Amino acid sequence: MAKQGTTTVETREQRIERDTITTPPAAAPAAPVRVPAAPVTAAPALDPGALRDLLLGEWRDVRLAARSRMLDPVFHLQDDERVADQRARVTRTLHALLETGAPRLPFPPEFGGTGDAGGNLAAFSEIVTADPSLQIKAGVQWGLFTAAILHLGTHPHHERFLDDAIELRVLGGFAMTETGHGSDVASIATSATYDPATEEFVIHTPFRAAWKDYIGNAAVDAHAAVVFAQLETLGERHGVHAFYVPIRDEAGEFLPGVGGEDDGPKGGLNGVDNGRLHFTEVRIPRTNLLNRYGDVAPDGTYSSPIASPGRRFFTMLGTLVQGRVSLALATNTGAQVALQIAVPYADQRRQFPGASQEETVLLDYPEHQRRLMPGIAHSYAASFALNELLHDFHRVFTGEHDTDAARQDLETFAAAMKADVTRFGLDLIQECREATGGAGFLAENRFGRLHSDLDVYTTFEGDNTVLLQLVGKRLLTDYGRQFKGAPPAAVASIVGKQIAGKVAGAAGVTALAQRVADSGSSAKASRALRDRAVQEQLLTDRVDVTVAELAARLRPAGKATPEAAADLLGRNQHELIETARAYARLRQWQAFDRAVEGLPAGAMRRALTQLRDVFALDAIEQDLDWFLVRGRIGRQRARAVPATLDALLAALRPQAVALVAGFGYEQGHLRAAIATGAEQQRQDEARAATRTA
Repeated sequence: MAKQGTTTVETREQRIERDTITTPPAAAPAAPVRVPAAPVTAAPALDPGALRDLLLGEWRDVRLAARSRMLDPVFHLQDDERVADQRARVTRTLHALLETGAPRLPFPPEFGGTGDAGGNLAAFSEIVTADPSLQIKAGVQWGLFTAAILHLGTHPHHERFLDDAIELRVLGGFAMTETGHGSDVASIATSATYDPATEEFVIHTPFRAAWKDYIGNAAVDAHAAVVFAQLETLGERHGVHAFYVPIRDEAGEFLPGVGGEDDGPKGGLNGVDNGRLHFTEVRIPRTNLLNRYGDVAPDGTYSSPIASPGRRFFTMLGTLVQGRVSLALATNTGAQVALQIAVPYADQRRQFPGASQEETVLLDYPEHQRRLMPGIAHSYAASFALNELLHDFHRVFTGEHDTDAARQDLETFAAAMKADVTRFGLDLIQECREATGGAGFLAENRFGRLHSDLDVYTTFEGDNTVLLQLVGKRLLTDYGRQFKGAPPAAVASIVGKQIAGKVAGAAGVTALAQRVADSGSSAKASRALRDRAVQEQLLTDRVDVTVAELAARLRPAGKATPEAAADLLGRNQHELIETARAYARLRQWQAFDRAVEGLPAGAMRRALTQLRDVFALDAIEQDLDWFLVRGRIGRQRARAVPATLDALLAALRPQAVALVAGFGYEQGHLRAAIATGAEQQRQDEARAATRTA
């Protein structure tokens, strides 16, 4: 007991421990909102464990082991740390992470690994539950710096550099981005000029905008960096290549010719020491060129197994694809943590008397369902699509299916998913914060810190807008291949049919066909919208028809001046980006549908079928103007979209808590006061007091 005149203040951890309810009292079932289009009936209880196993996919055991590791408080972020203290703690926990053996997973057996590329990224994403700064610092060290040595280097580099990087004897940076060039890597200005007389490359920063910037580990910890620079030999430039460059001595001081600055405090991820680097004629051995895709002989002769400079450049940048996959996975993890905090709270918190004069549970309000439950559908869809992406990534990076076409498909899929999931995840965390009111604004409930730490994921490893343009251009390229060698008249005919809607009309999806099929009935329109074939056709049309429209509008660019072609592309840029977003949603719906179709009949299949429909209708509602303008949806079905979505949310409302419990995170992962069941205790106490008053 505290002495009289003093105040004992509970810590956040003590409050969570006090409020945690091992077996929460059963709450009275909330009365579902009735919507005529889809009356709600009692649904069998879902098994959260079965949902979890389905979501975790083929790397289930690896992920569960990673989650178990992240329950150890040694890995957890701390509130109210100074930047220097946070950085020091994260560096210490990086070594603790290595002691678990997990970071060695993707590397060859001779370096302590198993070559499990997919399992590594699956495990890596779970670090977000403990501390996003630790996840990113680990990603810089093992996913960028060390992975670049592995994937861009050859056997001599592995022997010289790999073991020290894996075992943290040398911490390193990935020095690609420059102050003046972030997304436009091809235009970086740092140069690497070969000197045949000494068999050395001279790394040089020609002006201030060419400083390497925002580089993880660069401010304090990095003793070496993989530096990307324009390779020049015998007076000829061969584009961007990667070089292993020592930057600090054993005392932590910059080596001669190397300089830098600390980027200082950031909006989040302050456990990572981001900084700037610059080089003044720094000489490194010829053999420090990571030469898997391009080499320079002692006499200065350049050679490469990839003849096309453009393809060579994109192949080297392909090593970044694992960063994009891991950021999408990690953001979805963060979104699931937010939902597993916010949804049970909304199922417990009450505000404003209802018809019975008893206060209404927040999640029984249709608008609150609108705020949170589509996010559950999006996270399930993202999980299933990311599982497929992870499978594709593993096959390419282990060599099981490493073809040029497979790499290009992987890069497109990864870019689309990274852009869509990091955007949706950040927005969802903010929605969860707002949906939990003042409690959600408290640091102890994590939303603010989670949002600020994951904010930069939208621009890490490629700005989302730039990535979506790459996806859009790939869709146009693939579309153009079907016309290769075809006469102009045939091309015009095919494009015209696609734009006019002949293909979709044959499937009975156009507005005229819908009016006949629905016969003016809202119920029929609603049933049609819940038909998976109709959903797939609409979401596919959203991509295919717009690609055909864009191809037709951009065709004159092929014969235009560069300036006119750039202007034409600029005028269609927004449409290109929105088409890429639609492609990402289509891929997610398709993955969701495959997961549902693979389930046996039963409660889980019924619930996930409804959740898939929520995802589809939410995507259709967001683009409803597009479908109406192009006659893909008639007015009757357009009016039915929001009503059908509301009915589905009401039908799923009794399963909402079980659906987020299916994410499978424990209290040690959530670490939020409002996730402990304390709100239910308060509500029960207040109701009991009111009844006896």
